[in-house]
Amino acid sequence: MNRREFLKTAGLTGAALIFSGCKNLLKPASQQALFEKTNFIIIFTDDHGYQDIGCFGAEGFETPNLDRMAKEGARFTDFYCGAPICSPSRAALLTGCYPPRVSITRVLFPEDKFGLNPDEISIAEVLKQKDYATACIGKWHLGHLPQFLPRSQGFEYYFGLPYSNDMWPANSDRYPPLPLIENEKAIEYNPAQSRLTQRYTERAINFITENKDRPFFVYLAHTMPHVPLFASEKFKGKTKKGIYGDVIREIDASTGELLETLKKLGIDEQTLVIFTSDNGPWLSKGDHGGSAKPLRDGKFSTYEGGMRMPCIMRWPGKIPADSTCSQIAATIDLLPTFANIAGAQIPADRTIDGKDITNILLEPDAKSPRQSFYYYDELKLGAVRRGKWKLVFKQKDNNGLELYNLDDDIGEKNNVAGQYPKVVKELQKLADKMRDDLGDSTRKIKPKNARPAGSA
Repeated sequence: MNRREFLKTAGLTGAALIFSGCKNLLKPASQQALFEKTNFIIIFTDDHGYQDIGCFGAEGFETPNLDRMAKEGARFTDFYCGAPICSPSRAALLTGCYPPRVSITRVLFPEDKFGLNPDEISIAEVLKQKDYATACIGKWHLGHLPQFLPRSQGFEYYFGLPYSNDMWPANSDRYPPLPLIENEKAIEYNPAQSRLTQRYTERAINFITENKDRPFFVYLAHTMPHVPLFASEKFKGKTKKGIYGDVIREIDASTGELLETLKKLGIDEQTLVIFTSDNGPWLSKGDHGGSAKPLRDGKFSTYEGGMRMPCIMRWPGKIPADSTCSQIAATIDLLPTFANIAGAQIPADRTIDGKDITNILLEPDAKSPRQSFYYYDELKLGAVRRGKWKLVFKQKDNNGLELYNLDDDIGEKNNVAGQYPKVVKELQKLADKMRDDLGDSTRKIKPKNARPAGSA
């Protein structure tokens, strides 16, 4: 069954489909009423460090709106992105799959002639079954050619940059002018980046306001705090952290505007808002990069600092206020979770790696259906976590192994592989099973169950 057939079948004969990993899609009437017409907003920042929110320990700046969002919702302390770099991470979020599954395993550049395959089924397409209004606002980075832009993946509206903001003007000798795109048309070139956060916020608020009477999904993917950093005049020089702190402060204010809009429109309690990031901070950028403390490393790394993200979820009346969830969860879990909440279907003709984590949203102390997580760096399996244990495959030594107890050693400082050979063996078995499924370039194992990227 291809994408078009899935969407047609879902709309006409959905009850006959075999559900994949979403047995609780058939909800009792009381739960259906609880979830009826739930709106979804994902606020996705770029290169945002684990520490760089007040309630996660930020230093040098404050994030009052995000802190209030956490007070009214939940902090997720063990929440993972799909990759330590941006394009694969975004592919994982939207498709519910580990990046090799959808063959987006490296950063895409303006000269690339491929992108996320239009036959992939995104969160937006899943929700379209239930007549959701869908918008992608901000950074896309899954293919800049028209056939790969958001409206080929179920989004009704798109406004933003097709790739990273450093692909021009920092590299103007290599790349064409940076386009600001609306739907499929470039409406500006080299837009003032100091106004991007503000413009994204305005577009998101406009879309929400226009669609307040129907369920909606807004994917707001901020360009910042990816370098080069820009803040508007209102926020420039307002923190002790320099331009990085100013940028985060403006993103925080943007989040506050969105939450206030939901309250004014009377749709606050029917809207699930999730704030997280695509990967860890770009540490080599010094003062222009964030902090992943107390985690190890940052962007480009499969240590925790590269892939464990700050995450806040808010859904008044559903997610318990001022709560903390330390269960393993990931961006790949959002597609099946949104499908469950909306009463939509996920495709049965393909592997979806995400798990439905509705239960830990409603009860943060509940046990997550996700017991394991796999850390991919391009085509390399860099690590595997199960429960408190994480086995790292040293990138410069394919035979090297590091074992960490993340409950006791969140900074991954104490390698205990020699003390727990049984645990190492168990995690190696999990890793070998995943390598057989999705490959591992360091071991020259080709993927068996990957789907091809789209090509021009």
